[in-house]
Amino acid sequence: MKYPTTEKGAEKDDYFGEKVTAPYRWLEDDQSPKTKKWVNNQNKLTFEYLYKIQYRNQIKDQLKELWNYERISAPFEEGEYTYYYKNNGLQPQSVLYRRLTAGGKEEIFLDPNAFSTDGTTSLGGISFSKDGSLAAYQISEGGSDWRKVIIIDTNTKKQVGDTLKNVKFSTVAWKSNEGFYYSGYQKPKIGSPLSGKTEHHILFFHNLHESQSKDQIVFGGEKTPRRYINASVSEDQRYLIITAANSTSGNELYIQDLKTPNKILPVVTGFTNSYEVVTTDGDWIYLQTNRDAPNQKLVKINASQIKTQSPKWETVIPETKSVLKVSSANTYLFAEYIVDVHTEVKQYDLNGKLLRTIDLPGLGQAAGFSGKNNQKEIYYSFTNYIYPSTLFKYNTENGVSELYQKPVINFNPEEFESKQIFYTSQDGTQIPMTLTYKKGIKLNGKNPTLLYGYGGFEISLLPAFSVPTAVWLQNGGVYAVANIRGGGEYGRKWHDAGTRLNKKNVFEDFISAGEYLIANKYTSSSYLALSGGSNGGLLVGAVMTMRPDLAQVALPAVGVLDMLRYHTFTAGAGWAYDYGTADDNKEMFTYLKSYSPVHNVKKGVCYPATLITTGDHDDRVVPSHSYKFAAELQEKQSCNNPVLIRIETRAGHGAGKPIDLLIEEIADKFAFTFNNFGIKELK
Repeated sequence: MKYPTTEKGAEKDDYFGEKVTAPYRWLEDDQSPKTKKWVNNQNKLTFEYLYKIQYRNQIKDQLKELWNYERISAPFEEGEYTYYYKNNGLQPQSVLYRRLTAGGKEEIFLDPNAFSTDGTTSLGGISFSKDGSLAAYQISEGGSDWRKVIIIDTNTKKQVGDTLKNVKFSTVAWKSNEGFYYSGYQKPKIGSPLSGKTEHHILFFHNLHESQSKDQIVFGGEKTPRRYINASVSEDQRYLIITAANSTSGNELYIQDLKTPNKILPVVTGFTNSYEVVTTDGDWIYLQTNRDAPNQKLVKINASQIKTQSPKWETVIPETKSVLKVSSANTYLFAEYIVDVHTEVKQYDLNGKLLRTIDLPGLGQAAGFSGKNNQKEIYYSFTNYIYPSTLFKYNTENGVSELYQKPVINFNPEEFESKQIFYTSQDGTQIPMTLTYKKGIKLNGKNPTLLYGYGGFEISLLPAFSVPTAVWLQNGGVYAVANIRGGGEYGRKWHDAGTRLNKKNVFEDFISAGEYLIANKYTSSSYLALSGGSNGGLLVGAVMTMRPDLAQVALPAVGVLDMLRYHTFTAGAGWAYDYGTADDNKEMFTYLKSYSPVHNVKKGVCYPATLITTGDHDDRVVPSHSYKFAAELQEKQSCNNPVLIRIETRAGHGAGKPIDLLIEEIADKFAFTFNNFGIKELK
């Protein structure tokens, strides 16, 4: 395969006396005509290759057919209305509907498909004032993390005041109908808005009757520098709650009593542990925390004590061996436990008395269990890899669940099997993995197998149905999800075992997953593909360079692939808890360099057939990570396995991507994978 020429520069960086070459540094300039020409040339080659695969359109049609079913979100009440999202099947973005709670006709409240002609401007969240008469919604253009905030009168649906700009990683927290709190950054002074480093988050208060230029700084900025700051206002409108953090793990907590205005008071400072306010009840504030509880616990503190003394922490729901996540509704607490990668849910009162365990349809993931303090009926969803997400209505008083909405989809779960196994990693750690496939599978080593993983930021991969996975299964594929270390499936210890100088545990866990699948004849190296996105893109990039013989295909998506420079772009410095940085010390630099995918591509090695995917509007993990990795692989690949990069020019990190673009991308990935397995026809 003749690849486009990628010019090499002479740049070098000095790390603790060691010179590291950076021949493709120029690709970091995402706005330069030179980089854009390179992107166009790479896409031309990639799409010429993909469009020649005979069953690409067949896969695309399968995805369209299966995705074309009505999907409804859990309803939520605001003011006199009940709101819910609905997609009639193939709409680019889901539409926000509403109806009068007391009874009335359904009407469209907000249609994101009208935001842009190509569906690439998406709704990034919406927040209502307490009485439901006002709403502020965020929009994302081209998949960027930068947001605009638009305020509307919910009765007339007409805009109120300014459109706010420079909003990023922000909640919107209303203070009565006066205005709301939100967070933003100053646009980067160095680099483009999509790649420049963002430093100090600022919490503002926006008064509806004034322009954004007059918004007052409430917290943060250069006086109190924090990388991430967010605010919420308690349902009773009494407390402003502020969380502040410098990385993705650990945060400070501050509170201000809005009914007796005074200064913002610290509840906890320092970033050793995490704290999240679940609900309030008069003077009592309920906090979920991992302080002295790696698997999380729920405590309560008395707000009246914060002004004069350190408040006493009273345990409401103690830590157990299973990871805890708490929500609230109708003055009840709902404890969602992760038990060997499945959900169990228990209901408590505000004193921590267990009322009941909630019966679920089976083993899988349940989510929801939240509502307002006077909301008797709430909603939750249940799903697993072969159970399409289904909504249930739950009565918080008597504990009765009833089916609310079951999707009508052309997928028969009875034809498939999904089971959990545990395998042994290289250091003896037992790792759970869920395998899903058609019943009657032959263990002959020839099943097309997609091995997926993430392994970072305390994020748990719980079972969930998806149309792409279903199409993979229907074509005879095995879908394997490895719950490797670095995630949150077994709490903070499991997370920390895959961070910084332990990060290689994550890669070894993934390699061991592949070896298990091969040893047990589910597949073989010739029929194994590695898949992951973002931190999971790092996972795939690291594993394919550590063990290029493990798999036939590698699919690193929007990956963090240059581990020596990731922290110099956008919000990358906030990932240092998981990764460490090359500037920390010589040991950390040496460790990062030893697995950084961009720095570990070697000449004379046959790497898997690789399809790298990214978006030119990705300002979370900037696309230059993927650009540089592709350039290294294309230069040094020693065999005929293709190395291609697919760059979506209308999308970012993934959030808000319209369905038509999703279908195109997934069809390309699957076609590339089956083609490089040597499969001539699909089943």
